[in-house]
Amino acid sequence: MIRKTFLFLLIIIFFNSFNIVFGNSNFFEEAKRKFDEKKLDQSKFLFQRDIVFNPKNANSYLYLAKIFNFEKNQKEEEKNLKTALLLEPDNEDAMYMLIQIQLKKSNYSRVKELSEKFIIICNNLCSKIKKIEEMLKNIEPKNDS
Repeated sequence: MIRKTFLFLLIIIFFNSFNIVFGNSNFFEEAKRKFDEKKLDQSKFLFQRDIVFNPKNANSYLYLAKIFNFEKNQKEEEKNLKTALLLEPDNEDAMYMLIQIQLKKSNYSRVKELSEKFIIICNNLCSKIKKIEEMLKNIEPKNDS
């Protein structure tokens, strides 16, 4: 009888452990689905929850940045973009979004630095390079001498 109880407890522990380890992997997918449905508050909560269980998932930080962009919270947007790039330096979506922020700030040197990196890593957004270069010309420092 004790053996059956012990075996039963082991099975319960195994299934609970399985659920804890593998059950949390759905947060990103669910959050992405909510994001695509424009349910931003729900998706923000799920992306943040995914980060708790998967702190190295650069895409959760990227999508949080997109949500903060929509909410016009530039400080949080930039923070999440920097984290995404720290985890995944060749994330061209995050790089492009960070360039956009720096362009709004008219931060010429930072835009120049980021755009040089962007040219190297771009795969899907290479068509944006001309736009970045054009906007960079508009904030280029003037030499009054």
